[in-house]
Amino acid sequence: MTATHLRAVDGISLPEYPEELCDPRLTSDYFTMFWHDRWLSSTLHLTAPMAVQGAALNLFFLSRKQTPVGSLPVDDKVIARLLRVDLSDWLGWMAQPVTPLHNWRRYEYGEGEVYGHPVVIEVARDALERREVRKASSESKAIYQRQQRLSDVMREMGCDKSMCSDKVLVERLDAWLLENHRAQRRMPQFEASVTRALNHAVSQGWIDGRGASI
Repeated sequence: MTATHLRAVDGISLPEYPEELCDPRLTSDYFTMFWHDRWLSSTLHLTAPMAVQGAALNLFFLSRKQTPVGSLPVDDKVIARLLRVDLSDWLGWMAQPVTPLHNWRRYEYGEGEVYGHPVVIEVARDALERREVRKASSESKAIYQRQQRLSDVMREMGCDKSMCSDKVLVERLDAWLLENHRAQRRMPQFEASVTRALNHAVSQGWIDGRGASI
């Protein structure tokens, strides 16, 4: 059986490939989580010839470098090229009762179609979620460090202790500096910008004229 036998029945629409996996930046991942217990108990592992198993495993990993992430092209020649095997070898494996494309399904993508596998999609989604968590954590850490540095500079400039520890005031000043101090936060230029930010804070009523936070 060749890949052409896996086409959707006419008149039945295909599901769209998950939009969140269409970001090409995900293809830069160098690590793929692999559930070996699920693999070892799968029909493909338990019943397919070793050559078919090897091709299937390589396709799992190769799909992570495709766009959209986790997909495969609906083209025998291209898949054979990805696996670096002769087309005749690929077609021979596809003629087996259990093929390297076991449980792969067709999805709509753009103006064409791609193959997608539910487990591969699940793993790709997990990687995306983990990336977002790491990004949020890194951004939160960077914001904390930047605002802590601002508080330290204010203290060095002689600002009242209550002002330096006022989280709301420091956040407001930091936001103003992000808009109005484009350079790196190096002294003495940064100190001048902090002075401007404090003057702005007074004009906005964030602190009173004596330097006390409101």
